[in-house]
Amino acid sequence: MASAPASGEDSLIARYFRPIATDPGAFNLDDDAAALKPDGDDIVVTTDAIVEGVHFLPDDPPDTVARKALRVNLSDLAAKGAVPAGFVLTLALRDTDEAWLKPFAAALGEDAAQFGCPLLGGDTVSTSGPLMVSITAFGRVPSGKMVHRSGAKPGDRVLVTGTIGDAALGLAVLGGGKVHAAVSDIAARDLLIGRYRVPQPRVVLAEIVRDHAGAAMDVSDGLAGDLTKLCGVSGVSAAIDLESIPLSDTARDLVSRGIVGIETLIAGGDDYEILCTVAEDRVDAFLQAAQGAGVAVSSIGTVVAGNGAPIFLDGQGGEIVLKRRAYSHF
Repeated sequence: MASAPASGEDSLIARYFRPIATDPGAFNLDDDAAALKPDGDDIVVTTDAIVEGVHFLPDDPPDTVARKALRVNLSDLAAKGAVPAGFVLTLALRDTDEAWLKPFAAALGEDAAQFGCPLLGGDTVSTSGPLMVSITAFGRVPSGKMVHRSGAKPGDRVLVTGTIGDAALGLAVLGGGKVHAAVSDIAARDLLIGRYRVPQPRVVLAEIVRDHAGAAMDVSDGLAGDLTKLCGVSGVSAAIDLESIPLSDTARDLVSRGIVGIETLIAGGDDYEILCTVAEDRVDAFLQAAQGAGVAVSSIGTVVAGNGAPIFLDGQGGEIVLKRRAYSHF
């Protein structure tokens, strides 16, 4: 008997996603589920969706949408001390436009290979609303070694990777207005836009975070707000030196000229850096290991006893009261 003709969804999956689902546990995307072998480790699970008009712009290139969708999840895994193991994808599309799907799938496959996080399966659906990409990623950690938000202790140093605020500025550049006008250098604009569109998950730091950090999370909704969350779960507070928060040259220039305030940078979100607390006697080892991995890390403050929100201090030790601490969907 002749086999039944493939549905439009089956054809889409076979054309764009079966070629990048190379892990044996994906079963060539021919089954209803995938199999992920734990190999004695704990499996860490995280999920993030990115939605058109919220996390990316309608005219963003499809390859950057694919990379962002996967990388925001890899950022979560890294902050938990987990090594990527694989992911499943849910894709809500208005249509099956090859000019969009082909570069999307190609970039997704490239990142899956680069970060060792293979596609295991997923689902495609049609929508009349905004395009949506949802990824659930799986990672591995040795049993009982996942790094939680709840391990911060008074006296710990507060550390953060990379630079803060560039993604928020990149979105502002794309939106036009005063930030776009103030950043005239094309290379600087491209750097900021790149930080918004294509995060750089600190996957290489997963083991270092696991070995040295007491508490950790990734910075997705803004440094100030995410630190507040971490401190709240740990039952502590923190004192942060604003001048120690790492900024790119362009961000620092915009602050110095009064184009944006520091609050815009530390509450803007989309940084996808690692925020962690490390006991004083482990800080040097953490910094040396991160340097060896090629990732810049800055010490920005100290965990203190108390239940209040973290405080942010200027160069003279005076507290800066923030009107906003984080991006919020609601």
